[in-house]
Amino acid sequence: MDEKLLRSLAQDLVGGKLSVDDFLVRLKELPYLDMGDVKLDTHRALRKAFPEVVYCPGKSDDQLLRIAEVVAERDGPALFSRATEAQYAIIRRALPEAEYFPVARLVAARLPIEHPYDGVVVASAGSSDVPVAEEAAIVAIAMGCKVKRIYDVGVAGLHRLLVHIEELQSAKVVVAVAGMDGALPSVIGGIVSCPVIAVPTSVGYGASFGGLAALLTMLNACASGISVVNIDNGLGGGYCAALIARQAYREKG
Repeated sequence: MDEKLLRSLAQDLVGGKLSVDDFLVRLKELPYLDMGDVKLDTHRALRKAFPEVVYCPGKSDDQLLRIAEVVAERDGPALFSRATEAQYAIIRRALPEAEYFPVARLVAARLPIEHPYDGVVVASAGSSDVPVAEEAAIVAIAMGCKVKRIYDVGVAGLHRLLVHIEELQSAKVVVAVAGMDGALPSVIGGIVSCPVIAVPTSVGYGASFGGLAALLTMLNACASGISVVNIDNGLGGGYCAALIARQAYREKG
C-alpha cells in the first residue's frame, strides 16, 4: 500500500464514501496481504520508497497470477525479477501493460515517465556481464533515475574505460559490474569521488568459482568508497544506487 492509496482511503473515510468497518478492513492490508501461501508486502513502498520486487523463480503459475492481480490494483511501478518469457505471459494476464526486458530478465509495469534523479552510471567490464548490468539499470530507471550505461570497458583494455572518465567523475554513484578477476570497481573507485556499488558476476572460467573470485576481489578492493553486493545481484546494486541518487537529489533541493 503506497502513500497515495493511504491518503485516498483517509479521504474516503472523512468524506463518508467508506464506512469505519470497511476502512478497518482495508487497513488490515497495510503491513502485508495474506494470500495463504504468499504474503505480499504491500507496505514496502511506504517504508522503502519502492514496492516489493517480486522474485519469480520457484513460484507456480497460480501464485504468480494471484500476485500480479493484487499488484494490478495498486499504483506505482511494478517489477518482477528473473522472469522467463512464459512467466511474462502469465503476468500480462493481470497486467497487460507490462513490458518484458529479456536481457535483464525483468518484467516491468507502470515505469515512471519522468526521471528526476540523475547521476547514476552503470558500467560493465565485459559484454557477458551486461545481463546483470541491465538488471541494475532498469531497476534504477524504475525508481525514477536517469541512467548512463557504459558497457564492455573492462581492465583488459583500460583505454576503453578512460575515454569515459568525465562521465564517471560527474556521477553521483557508479554501479560497476564485473566477473573474471572483478577488478573494474577498484579501478573506478580510484578515479571517482562518489560511491561505487560493486556487483560481481558469475562470468569466468573454472577458477572464478562461479563469481566467488570476483566477489573476494571486490571485498578486498584497495580503493575507498566501494560497497559490494552479492554475486549476480544487479537488482541489489541498482536499488542501492537509486537510493543514493534520490538522497543526493533531496539534499540538493
